[in-house]
Amino acid sequence: MTKRTQLALATALVAAVALGAAGCSDTDKKASGSAGKGAVNPAAANDGKILGGTPAKGGTLTVLSNQDFGHLDPARNWVMPTMDFGTRLLYRTLVTFKAEPGAAGSELVPDLATDLGKSSNGGRTWTFQLKEGLKYEDGSPIKAADVKYNVERSFSPDLTGGPDYAARYLANTKGYTGPLKGKHLDSIKTPDDRTIVFELNRPVAEFAATATLPTFSPVPQSKETGTQYDARVFSSGPYKIESYERDKKLVLVRNEHWDAATDPVRKAYPDKFVVVMGLKGGQIDDRIIASAGADASTVEWANMRPESAPKVLPKPEVKARLLAESQGCTTMLQLNTSRAPFNDLKVRQAFQYAVDKDSLLTAGGGPAFNEIATAYLPAALSGGKQADTLKIAPGGDPAKAKELLKAAGKDKLKVSLTVSTGDKTKAEAIQQALSRVGVETVIDAVDPGAFYDVVGDTTTAPDMTLSGWCPDYPSGSTFLPFVFDGRTIKVKGNSGNYAQFKDEATMKRIDEINAMTDAAAANKAWIALDAEIMAKAPAVPVTLERKPLLIGTNIAGAFGHPVWVGQIDYATVGLKDASKGQG
Repeated sequence: MTKRTQLALATALVAAVALGAAGCSDTDKKASGSAGKGAVNPAAANDGKILGGTPAKGGTLTVLSNQDFGHLDPARNWVMPTMDFGTRLLYRTLVTFKAEPGAAGSELVPDLATDLGKSSNGGRTWTFQLKEGLKYEDGSPIKAADVKYNVERSFSPDLTGGPDYAARYLANTKGYTGPLKGKHLDSIKTPDDRTIVFELNRPVAEFAATATLPTFSPVPQSKETGTQYDARVFSSGPYKIESYERDKKLVLVRNEHWDAATDPVRKAYPDKFVVVMGLKGGQIDDRIIASAGADASTVEWANMRPESAPKVLPKPEVKARLLAESQGCTTMLQLNTSRAPFNDLKVRQAFQYAVDKDSLLTAGGGPAFNEIATAYLPAALSGGKQADTLKIAPGGDPAKAKELLKAAGKDKLKVSLTVSTGDKTKAEAIQQALSRVGVETVIDAVDPGAFYDVVGDTTTAPDMTLSGWCPDYPSGSTFLPFVFDGRTIKVKGNSGNYAQFKDEATMKRIDEINAMTDAAAANKAWIALDAEIMAKAPAVPVTLERKPLLIGTNIAGAFGHPVWVGQIDYATVGLKDASKGQG
């Protein structure tokens, strides 16, 4: 893995997306669906297409949302839809992905940097040169030191929730707690204003892909506001924040100092983006289906609700405005292995058999927008088809589950389950399935904007969490280590490993695979490790989902980006008629 060339990485990215890769999503890295069993796949007509033609310049595009953003601060932004929104509109990264649907969207292209970076020292050193003429929203120059500063910010214990690739890959970071007290990393050098050099603790051939993450965007130290930076990001992208009322409304207007000549990816068609928050999912669907007046110029943030399917799928004129890209993500019921009852292997194995995935499929909208998951790694990371090592029937095996619980001395159990509010129906399906084997489940539904902070606090974490994970780019190295490596567990801001799974054999094997130099061998090894972890049952894989999103009749240039888990690519979306989108 570690000595693959950039060409090999690009080839792997394209191949993975061609097989159906996506990215991360709403509940981490997850989404819900719609339609019922036997429904025609709604994505058949629009999957991989750009809807609405080429946008006009100008107007106001409105995003209707049921939630606020978890974090807009680029050091804390690690939920795929928000990563799409932030890196396409508010800040730029060293490297980014093409703004195109399908396989082409997974191709890496330079963003702030002049190229995809140059590696040396056997892949342990990566050097990037910034383009000339890059400016912030106030006209001041973007400097390499600003990128260094934001990477350092990602180590701050107060700025939780963001990608931790820097902590994984950079050399000499042990004990480092960020720059807020004046300390800086020697493993990031900025010899001049346009050069940044990263010294890594091991060869990482995929580091160019890592540099697409918000961590690798610039934040000038003079603009540091700690945890308040979420509310007023200093823009290096095509838009800047005009106003932000948490949980109510975000308004973005043009950053007049953004230069399109330095940015071939972002088209910045609308004059303004307005995000209206706190709406009900069904209310959002109905408004966009009707597309009356200003609602014709709207898109939705969270997934179309399953109950809206009968209003969409049978109507060709409405279905033509539905995006439903594959996410390439796996939704899992994670079992908290740090304490009873899930510190017992037999109990965890019992839950693998107790869950009724058929009922979860229905709760998520049926096969039109979901399929049953039989492994952790999504199909795109396992040769185009998920493995099925346990061979458990989709409806589960209650008799086997009861047998295992009895062997563990746990005939009766009471457990807690925390979900995002949008997953309440799925939680109830889990609750009903577990009741078949004598397990009482107490559900706690949390607002999506607070979900990760709640389940990421290990001191108050529930017994079970329903969450998903998607690769940040198509490689097993961006999946299994983040979900099942015990060394990633944090007291607060824990992300991915909600099972708090800490298994020495698994961690040793992760290190061995990361050290492999043969790409094909590494891919096979990740698939084999997936099966080994399945046998230890820290989580139950339940579904693989699409991301159904409706757009208004005046929206143009809309497509679900393959890396941003099928979320609309905000780099290219706009209005057909800008005069109809004023506001």
